[in-house]
Amino acid sequence: MNNFNQDQVVELLLKKIKDSSQQEQVIIHHILQREHITRNINKDFDSHLTFGQRVADRVATFGGSWTFIFIFLGVLVTWIAVNSVILMFSKNTFDPYPYILLNLLLSMTAALQAPVIMMSQNRHSEKDRMDAAHDYEVNLKAELEIAALHEKIDLLREKQWTDLVAMQQEQINLLQKLLEENKRT
Repeated sequence: MNNFNQDQVVELLLKKIKDSSQQEQVIIHHILQREHITRNINKDFDSHLTFGQRVADRVATFGGSWTFIFIFLGVLVTWIAVNSVILMFSKNTFDPYPYILLNLLLSMTAALQAPVIMMSQNRHSEKDRMDAAHDYEVNLKAELEIAALHEKIDLLREKQWTDLVAMQQEQINLLQKLLEENKRT
């Protein structure tokens, strides 16, 4: 039965192979070789990341967390409090009231953090495209397997109908013999 299934799949694939895309031809090759398409996209993707890309992902993860927000708020409040207290007791503060140095540091942080986060998002978009391509491969393989199963079921049903017609013909012949014997007696 397994050889029947494989032969049906090969026959079905050979009919469609000329009109298929490169990706579909890869899937057909996997099926013909009886290879499994399943793979871990996350592992494949992560294994090709450079050091800089891993750092960018970690920065983006930390920069988008509540921990970062609370730490950043703490630094801001501390900066403002320290400068305000020093201003009250002495006129020599390192960043007086409009907090120009603080604004500069905030701007530099945003200027550096934004591109790093965008790089990380671009990589995640690429990973999503890889996931979509893998899903397509798996769905196409499933569709081909289902088509082969439909073909097999159709052949089995046809064989059953042929057997049923043969049994009915045999029963008709037996009934005719009984009628002939009944007429003789």
